[in-house]
Amino acid sequence: MLNGRLYGVVQGVVFIKSCGIEITFREFDMRINTIRRGLISAVALSGLLISTGAYAQKKEVTFAHQDMVVPLRVLMESGELEKQTGYKVNWRMFGGGGDVIKAMASGDVQMGEAGSSPVTAAVSQGQDIKLFWILLDIADAESLVARNGSGINSVKDLKGKKVATPFVSTAHYQLMAAMKMEGLDAKSVSVMNLRPPEIAAAWERGDIDAAFIWPPVLSKIKGNGKVIASSASIGAKGYPTFDGLVVNAKWAAQNEAFMVTFVRLLAKYDDEYRKNSAKWTADSAQVKAIAKWTKADAKDVPSDMKLYKFPSLQEQASATWLGGGSAKAMANTAVFLKEQGRIQEVKPNYASFVTDAYVKKAMSK
Repeated sequence: MLNGRLYGVVQGVVFIKSCGIEITFREFDMRINTIRRGLISAVALSGLLISTGAYAQKKEVTFAHQDMVVPLRVLMESGELEKQTGYKVNWRMFGGGGDVIKAMASGDVQMGEAGSSPVTAAVSQGQDIKLFWILLDIADAESLVARNGSGINSVKDLKGKKVATPFVSTAHYQLMAAMKMEGLDAKSVSVMNLRPPEIAAAWERGDIDAAFIWPPVLSKIKGNGKVIASSASIGAKGYPTFDGLVVNAKWAAQNEAFMVTFVRLLAKYDDEYRKNSAKWTADSAQVKAIAKWTKADAKDVPSDMKLYKFPSLQEQASATWLGGGSAKAMANTAVFLKEQGRIQEVKPNYASFVTDAYVKKAMSK
């Protein structure tokens, strides 16, 4: 507004003088009306932009991944998920499933990768997450490897030795299960809680005698060691494991379209690998992308991936996995975790923490 002073009247028209500029009240009023109309138009335009989404805040999600060599890494590299959903996806790497679960509990992460053991521990302790995709059937991809010269030729030989594994991981679960099956007192073994990169470094220094771990670290330590047991052999005796994708239940319900698109793309990239695995060589764009996101050696990726099994959409929805099998595996895992003092109670039913809804909707599209 002008800060002027009244100084005269000429032919009934009042003048204002301010900063050396003379205007009439009529001119002043016209200018104010012009400004008012401009402000109204600006407000209306901003409202239109917001209502049409042009000015709306872009939707965002943070996904916690690990170092498993899986087709999902190629999807991450492609940017296709972002293009098809319009979401900004923050891909954050973590050292183990336990770390992923903690990040999700804090609210910083909406979805991520974790093994059946940390997922079971999380839901048993009341965390509101749901398993919606089987990232991989672990099969032979997690193994107990003994260092050459350590004198370890069987699980029973672990007595008095130093064995490393990421705690509350599927590898930890199966290590303890293998020891239990062999009648080996857990207290007689020095089981150390180390993340994959820490295991690789400890192995290099000669600080540990054995490790239960997955690729790419598994490939590195097998060069100076031998496999004593694997997730497949232990699973066949009643302790099956898997790695899955979990999501905050509330967030998933509010972002259903994103979830269905994500699942559809996960199936697409898994299928491309199943059909063209021979072409995923060390010098291929796909393997280079996987090596980039996992810090693995590209030459090891093709052989490491062959250790895994990647269920199709139909297999995901089957009784083997999201249709019942994964919930049963979690229930068995919970019993073991309680025995180990990792959780306080076993839920009466783990099916409520598993959903095949997004898989089924992806199948119908």
